Amino acid sequence: MTRLFFIAGEPSGDALGAALIAGLKELDPGLEIHGVGGPLMQAEGLESLFPMDELSVMGIAEVLPRYAALMRRIKECAAEVVRLSPDALVTIDSPDFCLRVARRVKAQSHVRTVHYVAPTVWAWRPGRAARMAEAVDQVLALFPFEPPYMEAAGMRCDFVGHPVVAQPRASDQEARAFRDRHGIAADAALCLVLPGSRAGEVDRLAPVFGTALQTVASQHPGLRVVVPTTAGVAERVAGLTAAWPGAPVLIDPRADGTAAAAAKRAAFAAADLALAASGTVSLELAASETPMVIAYDMNWLSRQIIWRMVRLDTVTLVNIVSETRAVPEFLGEACQPGPIAAALCLLLEDPAYRAPQIEAMRVTMERLGQGGEAPGRRAARAVLDGLATARRG
Repeated sequence: MTRLFFIAGEPSGDALGAALIAGLKELDPGLEIHGVGGPLMQAEGLESLFPMDELSVMGIAEVLPRYAALMRRIKECAAEVVRLSPDALVTIDSPDFCLRVARRVKAQSHVRTVHYVAPTVWAWRPGRAARMAEAVDQVLALFPFEPPYMEAAGMRCDFVGHPVVAQPRASDQEARAFRDRHGIAADAALCLVLPGSRAGEVDRLAPVFGTALQTVASQHPGLRVVVPTTAGVAERVAGLTAAWPGAPVLIDPRADGTAAAAAKRAAFAAADLALAASGTVSLELAASETPMVIAYDMNWLSRQIIWRMVRLDTVTLVNIVSETRAVPEFLGEACQPGPIAAALCLLLEDPAYRAPQIEAMRVTMERLGQGGEAPGRRAARAVLDGLATARRG
């Protein structure tokens, strides 16, 4: 029987953890699980030590008032791991919390430690891998190019696939039904607009995106716009997009999250193109083969600091995974309405401009594991193999 202790601190980690636990139960029916997780992990049988929501904070302004409480939870988790002495501690993303627990556990025991989601040392702050190796034995990586970075620091690293390849996708029928429901003609250009999930992002990007869309709409009078959003910024997005062209349809998860998720999938399938802030949303768009333009900016000080630390000439994951620069980016000072609008119009008007993107998306999905074993099951196999190898060693 395998005994594991899990820690997830955010909804995305809860989803990864639930898929991992499901895979482990298939491979090891006698699995015993403990730890901290959200509703998805609890549905797989985890009794959470305390509500996961207590850990879902980010940013200095949010963390400082909760610092003492978070430190107590770190100590509590570490003490419980040491007491239970599981075969492994599996921490999922949320590195600021999870790796502090792992360090405490390592200082007091010989429990094996596994961290799910590698830090982006390939993009910036490469020294994080060496510091992580002090507390982590094995890393489960979402991207195929990550293992060499982790292995060079002394950790075992298994590429297990990205969860985007296992996410449900809308059918053509669902896409048509979405257009019909919102009065969007079959031949109308439909643009997804995703200005971010945090207040600061939305405040900076929405005015730029709106101005760019005015230009696109002037050249494509039938343009329609759909704006998927998140509960935390839905009201803000509604206000900022009310005057946009294209009679924007807001997908708001506050009333019914399940219905909003289905509507978002249908919108991705129905859209002809997208304008999005940088982030993992580019992979969601790639999964639905929706051509995109990526644009992003931050406050002046952050821009000066971050741009000097970035080690790549692109931030878009589709470009990075496919080893192309097929997705156009407008970042920092280049995040201006005119060039963004021009790129959007090219996507609408020129098949030769879209074609390299579509191919890059297909390559990206293939490299992330599409068509193979589900990421959760691959991750489960890697955890069990790591345990078996450690026992033999």
